[in-house]
Amino acid sequence: MKRALISLSLVIFLALAQAGVAAEVKTKLAGLTLNANLEKSGEWPAGPVVLLTHGTLAHRGMEITSGLQAMLAERDVSSLAINLSLGIDDRSAAMYDCPTPHTHKHTDAVSEIAAWVDWLKEQGVQNAAILGHSRGGNQVARYAGGQADPIVNNVILVAPQTWEAPYVAEDYAKRYKTPLQPLLAKAQALIGEGKGTELMGPMGFIYCEDTRASADAVVSYYAPDRDMDTPQLLSRIAAPVLVIAGSEDKVVAGLIEKTEPLADGDKVELLVVDGADHFFRDLYAEEIADVVAERIGE
Repeated sequence: MKRALISLSLVIFLALAQAGVAAEVKTKLAGLTLNANLEKSGEWPAGPVVLLTHGTLAHRGMEITSGLQAMLAERDVSSLAINLSLGIDDRSAAMYDCPTPHTHKHTDAVSEIAAWVDWLKEQGVQNAAILGHSRGGNQVARYAGGQADPIVNNVILVAPQTWEAPYVAEDYAKRYKTPLQPLLAKAQALIGEGKGTELMGPMGFIYCEDTRASADAVVSYYAPDRDMDTPQLLSRIAAPVLVIAGSEDKVVAGLIEKTEPLADGDKVELLVVDGADHFFRDLYAEEIADVVAERIGE
């Protein structure tokens, strides 16, 4: 009897140790250390795992990301919230420090997502979903529409970035009281001279005032690019796609209108969360967690 109780206690201990275990994990890419937060739940690594990518200049611990990880763990779903390097070695889980010169490019995230999918495979994961929020949604869609690994069988885009060049130029001029086009033209000229790494500024860049950025970075984030508009990428993605939009989102313009004609209810689905803004706080995040858990468990 005593031996049976000890064995039962060990089984319970191992089960508890396996469920809801959070840890920082790391991998290497192009000389940079990348870090992420891994939440083990359910039948790790056999069960489905969700890889989450954060938005612009943000980090793995921001509210929507950490909240979704906790909610998915409650639903016995493992998750990996990655911290995009933004060109910084082993970048901390904090918002990008604006005085730090920007040498990162929007598309750098694609290879980093790929590196983390490879890392999941090394852990034995064979069933993964990738989820991206805001700009991260566009970066996830780029990866999914290009070099996605076969273990990725669901793509979930939460308030993914939309893009219209005239709107971007107008927004830049309004925010920084200076036109975008001369800045972009200078960056393109530097790249044409083989000086893409040369820093420009002081200038306004993304959300940062009075900072510096490389010519490569300026062109990557501001040059007209059809692929910056996430709905344009959906037809390239082989895996099923779920686009989640908030009815009160004032950040991504026209997402619902652009996605509706593409949503066939099969390969591409659109879920509009009534009342949610861009960040899906509180019960709105719970709704996302419910939908994701149900979707990847099918």
